[in-house]
Amino acid sequence: MKQMQAGQNIALDGGPARFQVNAAVPPTLSALVVAADLRVASAADVLVTERPAGPGVRLEGAAVVVTPAEVRADAQAVLLIASAAAGPGTVTAMLSENDAPVAEFVITPQSGETALICFELYRRGPGWKLRALGQGYAGGLTELLRAHGAQDYAPVAPADYVPAAPTVVSATATVADTTVPVAPTAQADIPPLEVGHGLERLWMIFEDAARSAAALESSRSYAADRLDQELSAAVSDPATRNTPAADAARTAAQRRYDELTAAAEDRHRGDSAQLQRELAEADAVLPAALASWNSPAWDRPAIPSDGIRLGELYAPERGGLRIPYCVPVPLNRPLWVDSESSAAVAPVIGALLARLLRAAPGRRTVVDIIDLTGAFAGFTGMLAPVLAGPPITDHTDISARLQQLVDSAELAEMAYNSGQGVPPAEHRILLAADFPHGYQSTDAQRLVALLTRGDLIGLSTVIVGANESESHDSTVAALSRACRHLPTLTGTPLFDPWTNNAWQLDLDLLPQEPEQRARILR
Repeated sequence: MKQMQAGQNIALDGGPARFQVNAAVPPTLSALVVAADLRVASAADVLVTERPAGPGVRLEGAAVVVTPAEVRADAQAVLLIASAAAGPGTVTAMLSENDAPVAEFVITPQSGETALICFELYRRGPGWKLRALGQGYAGGLTELLRAHGAQDYAPVAPADYVPAAPTVVSATATVADTTVPVAPTAQADIPPLEVGHGLERLWMIFEDAARSAAALESSRSYAADRLDQELSAAVSDPATRNTPAADAARTAAQRRYDELTAAAEDRHRGDSAQLQRELAEADAVLPAALASWNSPAWDRPAIPSDGIRLGELYAPERGGLRIPYCVPVPLNRPLWVDSESSAAVAPVIGALLARLLRAAPGRRTVVDIIDLTGAFAGFTGMLAPVLAGPPITDHTDISARLQQLVDSAELAEMAYNSGQGVPPAEHRILLAADFPHGYQSTDAQRLVALLTRGDLIGLSTVIVGANESESHDSTVAALSRACRHLPTLTGTPLFDPWTNNAWQLDLDLLPQEPEQRARILR
């Protein structure tokens, strides 16, 4: 039986699985059957005392039994839950499969959580896997159900119910970069991708990588703390500090430390190798907007994509795994490339435009470019068929071009408010470089207006300039803080939204080889 830590996952055989819990306060068990967005679809997906059975999941005394083959085909995961009105205390969650114990996970609530998602059973291709979660809700079962769209099927909320945000109770998990979209935790393997599922696939892999990294760091920390304690104990008595027995104790402590860290790193290498295989398989079927430059997708007719790739995340201290960093498209928040020199990031901008242009082949794409320094002249000529007009190189022309976009967005908003709104027929792309130099204060206001209404015209905005989040101009500062910032200085960390581990980002660059560049921008 595997002793699991938060974030770890193991493969299951697919047979009947039994979830049970030991705790100082006997908890009530329940389960949710959820889709890829972690939300239930109907009352049948909510298994509580008042509704103890559904397709493939049933409450059976002090256990939840899951028969994976009978779970509805479009479900992605089953969440296994323990709750107690006064808090369950330390919980030992156990899972057996085909009546054989396979996993145990100890959870210690730290902030008054009264409901815990202990385990997640999730699909991985044709099979199933188990992940240790340990996610707690101080608002109890009612708040947990609300977070998963099950409030209409939940028991009546208790009179003292106060909503509270979910917290991870057995591992730190902070959305340190709030601009990163949180991906669903359900998994899928490598059948041919359905249109619109590429971004989800890559964020699932990223989440697995983040949780594997968290398990590695936790194991390293535990081993280091244990070594420190054992070394301290070995020398705590002055009378025996320099004896052979103390030397032997120190040697044994170091050996245990080496064994613990070696085992943790071996597990992490195994996880990384598996994820690397999944990434290679996915790259062959992803839309070009999400694929590597070497993918065959760039030689095939373009297919729609639900996201674009920005670069690769990696952590040298945790091995060589590199994870694609991707975001939804049309951009739900503007991208802000942190650089005082537009010319220095021209290859980055070229890569972003190439991917944005490939994301929506079923719609006309129209691009507006503000390039006061001419930094992008090397590739804008290839974009002539999709440009709304010549790239703006004179600051006196900026306001009129931005106002045209604002006018379009306001008309779309009026249509939407009157019930006459229709999905955008175009994919608009705005590249505003050298910001805020040469821009009027009203131009910043126009960009803010596009931030709030741009989705109505299918607008994706990319801004290039130094980070202005602390600007004395409140409008510029607000705009900067609302964007997703892409660091260009080596060593600037990004933090994943599940475990708060640090990652370095290598932004994709537009290839310099003329034939490959023409192939990508054609």
